[in-house]
Amino acid sequence: MALPELAPRRTFGGIVAVWVLAALIAIVVGVFAAPDWRAAWLGVGLGGCLIVAFATQLWSGRSQGFTERVAASILGAALVMGVISLGFGLAALVPG
Repeated sequence: MALPELAPRRTFGGIVAVWVLAALIAIVVGVFAAPDWRAAWLGVGLGGCLIVAFATQLWSGRSQGFTERVAASILGAALVMGVISLGFGLAALVPG
C-alpha cells in the first residue's frame, strides 16, 4: 500500500534549472570556443546537462514521473542549446 505524499517537492524548478544551465553552457561555448569546435563542445555540454538532470531529479526524492522529468529536462536543454547555437551560427554569416 502506497502512502500519499504529505508535502511533495516541486519538480518543475529542477527542470528549469537544467534549461538555465544549458543556456549558460551554450553562451560560454559560443563565446570562447573556436567555430570549428563549437559542435563538439556543445555535445559535451549537453552530456553535462544530462548528468545534472539525473542528479537534480534524484535529489527531489520522487520516483513517480522520474523518466518524464529527466526527458523534459534534456529535451528542453537540447532545444535551448540549439536555439542559442543557431544564433551564433547566423551571427557568423553576417560580415563584420
